[in-house]
Amino acid sequence: VFGQNFIPPKKAKTFLQLVWEALQDVTLIILEIAAIISLGLSFYHPPGGDNELCGQSAGGVEDEGESQAGWIEGAAILFSVIIVVLVTAFNDWSKEKQFRGLQSRIEQEQKFTVIRKGQVIQIPVAEIVVGDIAQIKYGEAELCLIPVLAPLLGDLLPADGILIQGNDLKIDESSLTGESDQVKKSLDKDPMLLSGTHVMEGSGRMVVTAVGINSQTGIIFTLLGAGEGDEEKKVKKGLGSAARSEELAEGAAGWHRSQPCAGEPFPGGDAKQGEVFWASPAKTQDGVALEIQPLKSQEGVENEEKEKKKVKVPKKEKSVLQGKLTRLAVQIGKAGLIMSAITVIILVLYFVIDTFGVQGRPWLAECTPIYIQYFVKFFIIGVTVLVVAVPEGLPLAVTISLAYSVKKMMKDNNLVRHLDACETMGNATAICSDKTGTLTMNRMTVVQAYVGDTHYRQIPDPDAILPKVLDLIVNGVAINSAYTSKILPPEKQAGLPRQVGNKTECALLGFVLDLKQDYQAVRNEVPEEKLYKVYTFNSVRKSMSTVLKNSNGGFRMYSKGASEIILRKCTRILDKNGDARVFKVKDRDEMVKKVIEPMACHGLRTICLAFRDFPADAEPDWDSENEILSDLTCIAVVGIEDPVRPEVPDAILKCQRAGITVRMVTGDNINTARAIATKCGILLPGEDFLCLEGKEFNRLIRNEKGEVEQEQLDKIWPKLRVLARSSPTDKHTLVKGIIDSTVGDQRQVVAVTGDGTNDGPALKKADVGFAMGIAGTDVAKEASDIILTDDNFTSIVKAVMWGRNVYDSISKFLQFQLTVNVVAVIVAFTGACITQDSPLKAVQMLWVNLIMDTFASLALATEPPSESLLLRKPYGRNKPLISRTMMKNILGHAVYQLTIIFTLLFAGEKFFDIDSGRNAPLHSPPTEHYTIVFNTFVMMQLFNEINARKIHGERNVFEAIYRNPIFCTVVLGTFAAQIIIVEFGGKPFSCSGLTLSQWFWCIFIGVGELLWGQLICTVPTSHLKFLKEAGHGITKEEIPEEELPEDVDEIDHAEMELRRGQILWFRGLNRIQTQIKVVNAFRSSLYEGLEKPESRSSIHNFMTHPEFILEEDEPRTPFLDGAEDDPETDGLKKRGGGSLGGSTSLNRNNNAVDSDQAEVTVPEPESPLHSLETSV
Repeated sequence: VFGQNFIPPKKAKTFLQLVWEALQDVTLIILEIAAIISLGLSFYHPPGGDNELCGQSAGGVEDEGESQAGWIEGAAILFSVIIVVLVTAFNDWSKEKQFRGLQSRIEQEQKFTVIRKGQVIQIPVAEIVVGDIAQIKYGEAELCLIPVLAPLLGDLLPADGILIQGNDLKIDESSLTGESDQVKKSLDKDPMLLSGTHVMEGSGRMVVTAVGINSQTGIIFTLLGAGEGDEEKKVKKGLGSAARSEELAEGAAGWHRSQPCAGEPFPGGDAKQGEVFWASPAKTQDGVALEIQPLKSQEGVENEEKEKKKVKVPKKEKSVLQGKLTRLAVQIGKAGLIMSAITVIILVLYFVIDTFGVQGRPWLAECTPIYIQYFVKFFIIGVTVLVVAVPEGLPLAVTISLAYSVKKMMKDNNLVRHLDACETMGNATAICSDKTGTLTMNRMTVVQAYVGDTHYRQIPDPDAILPKVLDLIVNGVAINSAYTSKILPPEKQAGLPRQVGNKTECALLGFVLDLKQDYQAVRNEVPEEKLYKVYTFNSVRKSMSTVLKNSNGGFRMYSKGASEIILRKCTRILDKNGDARVFKVKDRDEMVKKVIEPMACHGLRTICLAFRDFPADAEPDWDSENEILSDLTCIAVVGIEDPVRPEVPDAILKCQRAGITVRMVTGDNINTARAIATKCGILLPGEDFLCLEGKEFNRLIRNEKGEVEQEQLDKIWPKLRVLARSSPTDKHTLVKGIIDSTVGDQRQVVAVTGDGTNDGPALKKADVGFAMGIAGTDVAKEASDIILTDDNFTSIVKAVMWGRNVYDSISKFLQFQLTVNVVAVIVAFTGACITQDSPLKAVQMLWVNLIMDTFASLALATEPPSESLLLRKPYGRNKPLISRTMMKNILGHAVYQLTIIFTLLFAGEKFFDIDSGRNAPLHSPPTEHYTIVFNTFVMMQLFNEINARKIHGERNVFEAIYRNPIFCTVVLGTFAAQIIIVEFGGKPFSCSGLTLSQWFWCIFIGVGELLWGQLICTVPTSHLKFLKEAGHGITKEEIPEEELPEDVDEIDHAEMELRRGQILWFRGLNRIQTQIKVVNAFRSSLYEGLEKPESRSSIHNFMTHPEFILEEDEPRTPFLDGAEDDPETDGLKKRGGGSLGGSTSLNRNNNAVDSDQAEVTVPEPESPLHSLETSV
């Protein structure tokens, strides 16, 4: 009746839309224009006969075959553009389809727990209907058929509903309201639960009141235009059902809605303007207020658009490679334009001077059309030069290379969502990785325990523990954990038991099973309904407690949680006789030293189990949590191991060799984190690296106002390797700080792994975001660029390898392509200028240019990656595409080819003893001479293609050539095609057959390319300082720092220019204000009492606080230009005596940090310097 719980997906882009997007490429646009001009001119035949008076053409008008074949050139270029566009569009289309396939697979696998006919069952989310009773809780993992896709966070509510039974339930509604505060839900205050929100704490049951497009998520999706067209009708119908479900809601909870139903236009408002309001419950005293938000006002629409763009489209800031390629294409285009312009000018001048000057003919009116025809011919030659200059194979090479890599990466467990992420990964300089599940196996097991004053290094024998203590352990674990966490028998016979639900709880349940006890029997005895009160686990509490009511009217509470937190709240501990003895602070310190630290140093996570009995006389106040969670009795402490994946240390070593820094960002405690980092090889013995906790990290990088200071961060991140006990915000801060940093020789390219919803911002901010395919939530996957289908760190290393391979493939292709282009342009240019006719005819040029380029892009772009790619440092953002070595190769081979061609052109007939092809009369058949020139040219390109396989100056160009069958096929195929063209091409190709000895000479000269290549390798690049590099990324100097706002990917350069103007204007205003303040402060400082200096970092802060520190060694006048750009003091220098030595916690966690940089001089209060200082 109320529809399915299914939101129709957003319409995929049609193939034509994708084609249109592909056409926007700069290189393609240059090609299209050249092709259209060339086509237009080929069909232009001016009137006017061969008037004797008009003079004989210098070099004759092109022969018929050539003039008939003139259109082929333009058509072929257009054809190549069409191929590129179709391949690109098809790629995008198949990629989108692949992703949608994965998405729908995930959706089918998503299950939710409902109660039907009194049975608790799990059904697919899409089958939930209005009126279902759904169970919701934090920390539940859906039990998927494919364990690959079970999220490990609080439930994401699949439909709207009303709470009918709740246990300390808190919901994160930030996905709807943007407010990060968790909203407490209870039957009397705020019972409405909305789809798309996350359970952050507690558990409960709700009755479903709205599903699919009538639920809150559905309404928003509809407004976003997710379901357009026929969905509109559904919405209109659906509004009725939404209204009905709202009535049902009102009946159940006395929820009054004075506003119209969600999604309806307001009465009296003009619905045509698209002003749709939706209501969402806001948290207020009486719990009834509504928050009305115009979602589709003009501004709203723009924001929505931005949101949509953010999610679907790759980041607007071009990827590193795209940026470099676009600049290179433009540079080559400019060079080609200049060359073609010069060619045209020289030809025109030659003709004019020769006709009117040397021969002294007058300009006759009837000759005008013929002169125009000459000029048009010259123009065509100019366009030919331009067309030859532009590398049309380039877009194709990039597309083929990326498409090929993405397909292969799928086999390496990388599902690439944004094509450019693939090559960006090759430039990565830093990886911030999660610990659990990525570096470790996410299979927790208890391996040590401390029970009854005894530290067991392995699981104790059940007989070694007293029955009453054993009973407490079993109950404390079985009852005080989510009932959805359980251990199931293994799927395969010799396999490990399956852990379902929260992994830490599964480890404890496994511990109970290892002690030969049965937790399920306890749970059957105490079903969930009998739990009196539950304090669920959350990131603030770091503990979970469950209260049971005893038969005598008293209460017993079981607690478990991070040992350092629970032990602080224990006042007693069970001794070896099972009796509670007093547990003092010094006992606790000793236990930390003797038990907990040794466990943590082995990389174990320590969990403490405790209990407390409340007397029957008076019921405690369950809301005063601190009172309740105190005076506990410690039962046991267990050490849980999450073993490091066996292949991870090797993978991290590869990363370090490849110049990539791996950092671990985890919520675990610092000792465990350090131990795991050491096992993985992130921390190396004897290295001066930092391990920080989130709190300490924030203290060091934030100023008094709590703002992050880039300068402070820059002092910390280069040495930071482990960030423990960190929040998602810390992760985002770190990632943003590293990306924005300008410290070091190159800007960092950062990859991040994440699985939780809260990792979304960090994944989005990173250059490449990796989401976990198994443990990741939908939000994380949506924000990511690549999905790791096996959650394994080694797959990231594979991604790096593929990324570098893409980059190298494109460089190889460029090296080959530009050699062809340089030679062809110079030959066409000089030939046209000296003999007024190009030695390589247009159709031949085309065969060389297009076919060889297209095939070469196929051959060179599909080279498989090799491990050796991981032995060099990453290129980074501003390394040019064409390095010095490549430039040396391009120019070196061009010299060889030009020498050979010009020799053959001007002396070939003598060498081969044949007729000269130069100055052949009009319409004469093709000559052997020019055919040999053409054939030799192609042979040289073929062998140079083999040279192009290596771009770093390696000598063995044949290395692993058999691993690339496509390459071998292309080279042999091109060779065969060349034989056919030369022998049977005839007039269209301006070729005449060659003898066997002539063929051998052509091939021999071609092989000379390989020998010449070895010679070029011998010349050290370091001596060729005059060679320029090309295809740079955007360098640091080109991006002034003020231009890097929060969301740098959303802003294009035109906006930046505008922005820069605004910044200067505001800065001017600020300066004036500051100077007025300074003057006033100078006056007042003579009379005011002296204040303690603090650190100030920006001009705005100067205005509010007239005081700041001057460093002794660099006096400066703060209100000049330096003020905005030089944050004066850093967090390392403040708090406690100025020197870092004072920060003991830092020193305890790390090998010492230099304290010489941290000295600050505070001038004497009476000194004149101080009065200046306070005044400023």
